[in-house]
Amino acid sequence: MAESQSQSQNKHGKLYVVGIGPGSVEYLTIHARDVIQNSDYVIGNGTYLDQIESLLNGQEIIRSSMGKEVDRASRAVELAQSSVVSMVSGGDANIYGMAGLVLEVAENAKQDVEVEIVPGVTAITASASILGSPIVNDFAVISLSDLLTPWDMIEKRLDSAASTDFVISLYNPKSRKRNSNFARAIEIIKQYRDGSVPVGLVKNALRDEKQDYIVTTLDNVLDYEDWVDMRTTVLVGNSESRIWSQSGSDRIITPRGYHRKYEY
Repeated sequence: MAESQSQSQNKHGKLYVVGIGPGSVEYLTIHARDVIQNSDYVIGNGTYLDQIESLLNGQEIIRSSMGKEVDRASRAVELAQSSVVSMVSGGDANIYGMAGLVLEVAENAKQDVEVEIVPGVTAITASASILGSPIVNDFAVISLSDLLTPWDMIEKRLDSAASTDFVISLYNPKSRKRNSNFARAIEIIKQYRDGSVPVGLVKNALRDEKQDYIVTTLDNVLDYEDWVDMRTTVLVGNSESRIWSQSGSDRIITPRGYHRKYEY
């Protein structure tokens, strides 16, 4: 921690907002590992801190929880005035992560704090790697959580994305309190898509033995509604997506368009 200690002695801090990927340490970038290991403080939701426990050795750890995001960001900005701080965020810090809130808090605080956003593997790319090649063409990502976004706005976004034939990824599809949003989203998408369109459901993407996935179709996806939860990422194909069955497993292929230009 020589670099961070030197910075602290000079009273010049820095705040890193670090995307830690899907939860397995091997999927962190080298830069993400370096900044976490060389920080004076590491702050984050307890779940994410547990996922990178092997990297926490000598830093001061500040554990937080869901619903404490503003307090967490404020504390990180305050500490970064004179210390090197890593704020960890699941997946990528820009995709439903902490990057935006941290920058807003820093802006409102009117304090001269240096902030660097460190990207990470997010749920859509982690899930796509398991399913095959479902997102190699244009796609939209929509969160079904209406805690911060009104549901009527989410419905408009679903309608727009479905009508323009984007591959659609659904984040936060279902929780104990929000148990109808996923079914409603599928109803909206089915207004524009054929029932044979492939759908992939991935739970705990790239999280070792916890990982599981299902490949189905738009007509049949609600048969698995009870299987879907907050740890599930949903990928709905476009009009050209197809299911490829090989060696007893199903994969999803969304053509990039090479077949329209080349023979292969």
